[in-house]
Amino acid sequence: MSLSDRRVLVFAADLFEDSELLYPVLRLKEEEVEVVVASPDGQAVTGKKGHGPFPVDASVEDVSADDFDAVVIPGGFAPDALRRSEKVLDLVRAFDAADKPIAFICHAGWVPISAGIIRGRRATSFSAIRDDMVNAGCDFEDAPIVVDGNLISSRHPGDLGPWLRGIIDALQQID
Repeated sequence: MSLSDRRVLVFAADLFEDSELLYPVLRLKEEEVEVVVASPDGQAVTGKKGHGPFPVDASVEDVSADDFDAVVIPGGFAPDALRRSEKVLDLVRAFDAADKPIAFICHAGWVPISAGIIRGRRATSFSAIRDDMVNAGCDFEDAPIVVDGNLISSRHPGDLGPWLRGIIDALQQID
């Protein structure tokens, strides 16, 4: 099944976990998904392992959840910056309200925590933020991928394969 009619928003900020941004962007493009990478200021970003500058397509201020089928949030230290953007949090809340897939990995669990959408939901994250997830009301599971409704979460770069399979499966299920 071709996914050429799907559009996915990918958030990016400096100090992203390199593989957690690059792999989803490349893998989704391989499936013919239109990928739009957006940063808080619309400027190129650099990964924590030095990849970059990685070009972005837009500022988060210029995108709307209505124009996308899903959102992907890579980990690293970037989620700490992303969760301080009210526009990013508003976008995550809009994706959740529309029951659109929200995929996050590693430290990216901070973004749904700050958006207030994790309470009572099952998810996973990097072990370093497990307490943050639990304290935000998440039913934490230590598994390579946890899917709870529209939330698709994974722990770390070692889980990229199952995580991307989950994202692609969710995109295939959209009417």
